[in-house]
Amino acid sequence: MNKQGNTYTFLYSVVLVVVVAALLSIVSLSLQPRQNENRENEKRQNILSAIHVSSTAANSAELFGKYIKEQFIINAKGEKVEGNAFNVNIEKQYKLPVEERELPVFVAEVDGATKYILPMYGAGLWGPIWGYISLDDNKDSIYGTFFDHQGETPGLGAEITTPKFNQAFQQKQIFSGNQLVGIDVVKGGNANGSNQVDAISGGTITSKGVESMIKNYLTYYEPFLKQR
Repeated sequence: MNKQGNTYTFLYSVVLVVVVAALLSIVSLSLQPRQNENRENEKRQNILSAIHVSSTAANSAELFGKYIKEQFIINAKGEKVEGNAFNVNIEKQYKLPVEERELPVFVAEVDGATKYILPMYGAGLWGPIWGYISLDDNKDSIYGTFFDHQGETPGLGAEITTPKFNQAFQQKQIFSGNQLVGIDVVKGGNANGSNQVDAISGGTITSKGVESMIKNYLTYYEPFLKQR
């Protein structure tokens, strides 16, 4: 075959593309177990953070097993349904109608007290935000939170990940009597109510995104939260 001809060049290019694609597929498949393990470790760490338990990738599985005593899925009516709560992809569920969603619940025991951990997902200024909220055994006061984001501005909206912002939610009340009120995020350092926290300075839109995310998901879980 003429190595200077168009046919040779075309066939060489096709073979090269096929070989490279095959190599990339092999590498991707070989890395998939490690990538899945990393995602699971990160998820366990985030859930544990909502109950003030620090963990690493190395010990997250051990600590998760120690503190998380039960996990299950409920529907929009508060009824338990079949499935593995840990495997529920909250981002995919967010895109479904509320009545079709699987809502995970993680039950933890901290210092002999029961805590309920609920996942959340919503929208910030520049992209999605998500997190976990833990409630005391009475299901009407917040024990802890964990928030994260995809693209919020460092020093502004990205501050939702900081301990200072998360600590502000502790012991806040999500019910007023039997009425679910959620959490109000207010501007200007004016938070003084039992369900109010201060917004991030310069990050009002992201802060309001957190407020909406919490209120929305507490509403989805309301039938379960009112079970005594």
